[in-house]
Amino acid sequence: MKRITPVQLFILFLLGWFLLNLFQAVFTEITNDEAYYAFWGKYLDWGYFDHPPMVALFASLGSLLFPHNLGVRFVTVVTQLATLVLVWKTTGLRLSSNRMVVRFFAFAASIVMFTVYGFITTPDVPLLFFGALFLFAYQLFLKQDNLFNSLLLTVAMAGMVYSKYHAGLFIVLVVLSNLKLLLNYRFWLAGFLSVILLIPHLCWQIQYDFPGFQYHLFDRSSDFRWKFFLDYWPNQLAVFNPFSLVAVVWALFSKKKMELFDRALYFIIVGFLLFFWGMTFRGHVEPHWTIVAALPMMILVMQESELNPKLERYIRRFVYPSLILVLLGRALLMTDLLPQRLNLHGKERKYTTLHTIAGDAPVIIRGSFEHPSLYHYFTGGKTQLISSLYTRRTQFDIWNFEADFYHQPVLITGDYEGRSKLLCYVNGSTFRGFFTDSLQVTNHIRIRYELPEKTFIPGDTVVMPVVLHNTSAEDYYFNHSVFPGELTGIFISRGKMTEIPAIYQISDSIPAGEEVNAEVKLAVPYLPADVCDFTLSLKSWFGPTLNAPVVPVNVRQP
Repeated sequence: MKRITPVQLFILFLLGWFLLNLFQAVFTEITNDEAYYAFWGKYLDWGYFDHPPMVALFASLGSLLFPHNLGVRFVTVVTQLATLVLVWKTTGLRLSSNRMVVRFFAFAASIVMFTVYGFITTPDVPLLFFGALFLFAYQLFLKQDNLFNSLLLTVAMAGMVYSKYHAGLFIVLVVLSNLKLLLNYRFWLAGFLSVILLIPHLCWQIQYDFPGFQYHLFDRSSDFRWKFFLDYWPNQLAVFNPFSLVAVVWALFSKKKMELFDRALYFIIVGFLLFFWGMTFRGHVEPHWTIVAALPMMILVMQESELNPKLERYIRRFVYPSLILVLLGRALLMTDLLPQRLNLHGKERKYTTLHTIAGDAPVIIRGSFEHPSLYHYFTGGKTQLISSLYTRRTQFDIWNFEADFYHQPVLITGDYEGRSKLLCYVNGSTFRGFFTDSLQVTNHIRIRYELPEKTFIPGDTVVMPVVLHNTSAEDYYFNHSVFPGELTGIFISRGKMTEIPAIYQISDSIPAGEEVNAEVKLAVPYLPADVCDFTLSLKSWFGPTLNAPVVPVNVRQP
C-alpha cells in the first residue's frame, strides 16, 4: 500500500477540519451575538453601531446559500480553512513530514477560541483571516517591496479594519517592530490605498456621529476594579489553552536568530496581551479580544518546534492530550447538558412561545440587544429594542424600527406596574407585558439646553432654557394615555445615576418635525463626587432616554 504523502495528509486534515466544523455549525444552537449579527446581515450597510460591516456580510452571504444556523456560519467555516492555509504558508516550512502536518493541525486545534471561531460567526472570524493575509503579505513585502505585495497589504489592512477595530493595534504593533516602514513609500502607498477603501465606512461613521468610536473608546469605560485586573490572565489561559501558552512562551524565549518578521510576531503576541491587560484599568476586557495573537503564536511555535526537539516533544506530551478536553467542550456545546444560566441552549422554545402570544403584532423589548435579535432569528417576527440611559445603545437605535409600529397593535414586554401581566414562563425565563395600539417613545425627541454655569451647589435651583425638537413623523404627547413623558435631570456620578424631576411649563404636545421652547428648573442633589456628568432626558415607562448631550459639571459642597 502506498504511503500517504505530507501534502495529501495536509489536504485530508483540511477536509476533516471542514467537515467537523460544518457538523458543529449545524448542531450548535445559535449564540446571542450571532443572532444580532444575522439581523445585521438582513440590513447590509457600511457600518454598524458595535462593529464594522464584515461580519454582517459573512452572515448575509451564507444565508443566501443555506437557511438557519448553517447560513449564518457557512462562510465562517470556509474562511477558517483559508486562514489555516495562510498561516501555514507564512511559516515558510516545507511539507516534509507527516509528523509536521499533525503537529500543525494539533496545535491550531488546541487554541480554544481559534477552534470556536471555526463554527461561530463573530467579527473575530474575518479579523483572523485578514490578519493571516496581512502577515503573509508582510513577509512577502519584506523580501520584495514591489507593487503587487503593496496591493496585497492594502487589501489585508482594509479587510482587517472592516472586520474589527482591533486591526489598528495589530498594524501599529507591526510598524513599531520595524520603524523603517515609515520611510518606505510603497508601505505608505498601501496605507493610503487602504484608507481609500475605508472611505464608505468613514462616511457612515460621520453620518451617525461616530457611534462605533464613541462606544468602544468612551461608553465601555468604567471605574477600575481589581476583579477585572486579576481575572485577565486566567481568562487568557482559557482562550489560548494553558498548555499551548507554555509552548508559545517557550518559543518566544528559545528563538536565537531574530529577523524583522520575527520581531513583528513578538510585538503582536506581547503587545496584544499587555495592551489589553492595561485596558483592564478602564473596565472589563472581553477575554477573546486577544485571539488574533493566535496567528503569530502558531507561526512561531511551528517554526521553533522544527528546530527544537524538546519543544516538539513537549507539544506531543502535553498539547496533544489537551485536545481531548477541547473536543469534549465542543461536544457539550451541541447538547443541553451545560447550565441553563449560560444561555447556550433552549432559546428557540422561549422565543417561539412568545411569538405565539404576539401573533402578527410587533414586539417591543427593553434591555439587551440579545432578546429582539433572538426573537427575530427564531420567529422572523417584527421587533425592536428600546434603549434607555440604564442600558447601552445598540444598532437598534440607528434602525428605529418602532417608527413603523405606530397605529397598530404592539406587544410591550417588560414589567410595567399596573399594566403588565404574565405572558409566558419557559426554560426558567419569564416574559411579562401587555398589548397596546397606542405606541409612543421618546427616543426621537432631541433636547438642546444651556446651563447658566458648570459649577453647582447641592440644594440650589438651576434654571435653564430648553428647546425640544421632535424629529419623528408622529406628534409627541406629554400626557399620552399609555406612555406619558416628563422632563428629568440626570446626574451621573461614579457610575450611578440620580434622577431629578424637572419643573417646567410646556404645551401638551410637540408636533411632528417641530420645536417647542421651555424654561426648566432643577434642584441640585447631594453628590459625593466633585465632578460628575449631567444631561436632560425625556422619561417615559421605557425609562429615561438619551435625548441631549452629556456634559461634565462640578458639584461644590456647601
